[in-house]
Amino acid sequence: MSLYWRILLLNAAVLVVAVLLLLGPVTVSTPVLLGEALVLGAGLIAMLVANAVLLRIGLAPLQRLIRAMTTADLLRPGSRPAVTGPGEMAELITTFNMMLDRLEAERAASSARVLSAQEAERHRIAQELHDEIGQTLTAVLLQLKHSADQAPAAVRDELSQVQEATRASLDEIRRIARRLRPGVLEELGLHSALRSLAAEFTTPGLSARAYISPGLPPQSEETELVLYRVAQEGLTNVARHAGARRAEIHLSGRPAGGIGLLIRDNGQGIGHAPEGAGIRGMRERALLIGADLTIRPGPSGGTDVRLDVPATKGSRR
Repeated sequence: MSLYWRILLLNAAVLVVAVLLLLGPVTVSTPVLLGEALVLGAGLIAMLVANAVLLRIGLAPLQRLIRAMTTADLLRPGSRPAVTGPGEMAELITTFNMMLDRLEAERAASSARVLSAQEAERHRIAQELHDEIGQTLTAVLLQLKHSADQAPAAVRDELSQVQEATRASLDEIRRIARRLRPGVLEELGLHSALRSLAAEFTTPGLSARAYISPGLPPQSEETELVLYRVAQEGLTNVARHAGARRAEIHLSGRPAGGIGLLIRDNGQGIGHAPEGAGIRGMRERALLIGADLTIRPGPSGGTDVRLDVPATKGSRR
């Protein structure tokens, strides 16, 4: 029976009972006697309570569906309201679940295209920084050295300062190019790339170390890139926002054959701050390989960012 007919019959039953009371032996005097008022009041309360209870029971699946719609998040897939209720109500919940499945699939496909284009653009920019600007600055350094060797002593110091500034700019450009295109990941693999990443983020105020468990299962290129980018974004957040003195990268296996990445720091923690673009980007990357990303307080303060990659999604075939 549809929701329309259930509500219609429920209200019809209440009205029929009211009419039967009017046609029954119960009479109402003028003025109304106390006993008659009590009978009418009790009947009215009983009808209202019955109406409220039956409506609550009938509309309970709809309320659950409304809560599911309010809390649905395409970056946290998998949560679905239970299909309950009769007729149209169950059909509505089933349709909503099918819509979520379609939206999550479309979101994952569009994110894959966007991130693929983003990686290609990063590769192009890094290549231009290395080939164009890097080589130009290298030529400038050589010319400055040649000029400094032939310049008078009064000018030589100034040329040396210009050399150091140019050399620092060249190092910064190379560092940016490495961030944009992790060449060590392509050439030496994920383990070396994570150790190099930890060394890159190590400063006088922050100690970053990578811990790699032996015997890890091999991963696809896409999975390795996601693991690297999540670790990179996690360390970037630590360096910029956490105020931490220590950060750790842990790459370890899972009992079911998957692989897990943990970025842990001893900073001030994420607290109740809303998730920014960096964390949303990590969640989108996790969806590409069917991984689960969780962010929670660390065991001794700070923040734990954990990425769990299942074996069926991460392993090479």
